[in-house]
Amino acid sequence: MFDLLRHKTSSSKADILSGLTVALALIPEAVAFAFVAHVEPMVGLYAAFIMGLITALIGGRPGMISGATGAMAVVMVSLVVEHGVEYLFAAVVLAGGIQILAGVCKLGKFIRIVPYPVMIGFVNGLAIVIFLAQLGQFKVKDGAGNMVWMESTPLMLMLGLIALTMAIIHFLPKLTTAIPSSLVAILTVTGIVVGFDLDTRNVLDFLKTMSGDEAATIAGTLPSFSIPSVPFNFETLYIILPYACILAAVGLIESLLTLTVIDEMTNSRGKGNKECVGQGVGNITSGFFGAMGGCAMIGQSMININSGGRGRLSGITAALALLAFILFGAAFIEIIPLAALVGVMFIVVLGTFEWASFKVMRKVPKHDAFVIVLVTTVTVFTDLAFAVFVGVIVSALVFAWEHAKHINVETSVDANGWKIYRLNGPLFFGSAASFLELFTAKDDPQDVIIDFQNSRVADHSALDAIDTLAERYVNAGKTLHLRHLSQDCQALLHKAGNLVEVNLIEDPSYKVADDKLD
Repeated sequence: MFDLLRHKTSSSKADILSGLTVALALIPEAVAFAFVAHVEPMVGLYAAFIMGLITALIGGRPGMISGATGAMAVVMVSLVVEHGVEYLFAAVVLAGGIQILAGVCKLGKFIRIVPYPVMIGFVNGLAIVIFLAQLGQFKVKDGAGNMVWMESTPLMLMLGLIALTMAIIHFLPKLTTAIPSSLVAILTVTGIVVGFDLDTRNVLDFLKTMSGDEAATIAGTLPSFSIPSVPFNFETLYIILPYACILAAVGLIESLLTLTVIDEMTNSRGKGNKECVGQGVGNITSGFFGAMGGCAMIGQSMININSGGRGRLSGITAALALLAFILFGAAFIEIIPLAALVGVMFIVVLGTFEWASFKVMRKVPKHDAFVIVLVTTVTVFTDLAFAVFVGVIVSALVFAWEHAKHINVETSVDANGWKIYRLNGPLFFGSAASFLELFTAKDDPQDVIIDFQNSRVADHSALDAIDTLAERYVNAGKTLHLRHLSQDCQALLHKAGNLVEVNLIEDPSYKVADDKLD
């Protein structure tokens, strides 16, 4: 139990106070993402509670906060609009099952293949997305019901309160770290607004604006268990499976990347596969309790880490505090000025953005700088998961192109008059064409050796290139020998069998031999 409630690098006091801070910041985010997904605000708030609690208890990264997120909400929209919220709950349950399967199959480790430039682009893009999301708080409804930008006194008051919030968060730690500066800032600004009866928008105003209901409130009851009301047949599976797969992928990518970012910040290491299972259990539970599911939230996770939250107790506190607000403290939470919460998120933006990347891009290879900018841009205009896919694919193609240029040969003639080609560089799909151009079958002597000591046969394209080259020498009436193939390369050629029509030892037609010479 001790390990459950307290991580070795955290303190209970810091975890509890940072958890309370996170709970306050979760409310407008959960409500906003619920409206994005076209579901009731309580569906988003329940998701923040359930996902936060379960991932804090059994997830693989203490201190990381999960809840309803925009990346998953945008995927849900069309399903809710076309088929209803019950189909969403069923899709969330199925997505959770897929995530658990990913964890059991230990697929979480594949997050390690994400290149560092993609990671920089990811955090920069996410910082911009968080910043842009806050701009909506500067809009109000005019007399015709249209959303317009604030002007004059309300805008100046809003900006002043935001600046005060940011100043407290920045300067208070220089005096004391006993209480999270974000929590102090929220309480202080709320006290000023209430004490002086300042006319500025609060959480309740935000909820009314989003819902269009003057009676809107975050007050609610405990979530209740309910099996999604959908037909249990293949038609339902056909409808929800594509959404479930996308939700599972988006949730895991965002969660595992957030885990990696927090690992870097805290100089520790989370457990990716365990986090996959935790996210899956959270989403399954969400689907059965009328919640929209979710994944890790990098903004709230940054608030937690910066406020001193390192252990599981911080996430547990945030989730339970959020539930307490829903059940008992709605009246107190609804008076919190939006300016205070926006100020906290602006600090998160400043801390999340990798400002050093501007200097880095002048020093790293041009293709890495391009990937950083590309991933950042795609993140802002599409979504995080797609941006990461694009970044990884572009990085892989650049890697293949660069390595394809490094293949070359050194030629010599031994005492028997045999020509020896010493191959340097990997032989794979990117270098196969260049490989074939290195040989002159028509001008070579009767016996030719390709020495693979400094090379490696990597894929089917490499096998096909060897097969094509062997055929050229056979057609020229000459003998080709392969030497110093590694054991895995020999196994690859043998496994291919008739696919490439090459037999290293016994093929009488191609006369390709494996000469084990020193």
